Amino acid sequence: MDLAPDFTATLSLSWDDIHRDSRALALRLKTKGPFRGIVAIARGGLVPAAILGRELDLRHVDTICIASYGDGVRQDLCVLKRIDGDGEGWLVIDDLVDTGATAAVVRTMLPRGHYATLYAKPSGLPMVDTFVSEVAQATWLIFPWDAPERV
Repeated sequence: MDLAPDFTATLSLSWDDIHRDSRALALRLKTKGPFRGIVAIARGGLVPAAILGRELDLRHVDTICIASYGDGVRQDLCVLKRIDGDGEGWLVIDDLVDTGATAAVVRTMLPRGHYATLYAKPSGLPMVDTFVSEVAQATWLIFPWDAPERV
């Protein structure tokens, strides 16, 4: 995977990290609801959405599908799947808000949704309502579903 030259650090996250941080996010969100359901931004938001669905007892889960990377290189955003409505009562979840570009596209589709992420970088912070951990802009996060398989 090509890392842009402006990334000065790498943070590898484990499945345990994702589970712990998803549960911490659920605790923060309990006072923000009630929510009708979850909209996961695919693909990064799928795993946190599954954990949040259990933790918040939400069974209605949908997806918005947006492609922003190809071969490890950032590309123009392409909306592959939308959902109906303005987001009223919905929890919109992603793994990370980085530049805020994906969040901005989703917010135009679902302006009344509650946007939450596990991790937030400074450039994307204005786009998110609730998050668990702030990460330096120059840090590249490696999620367990993107990590090379280890034997």
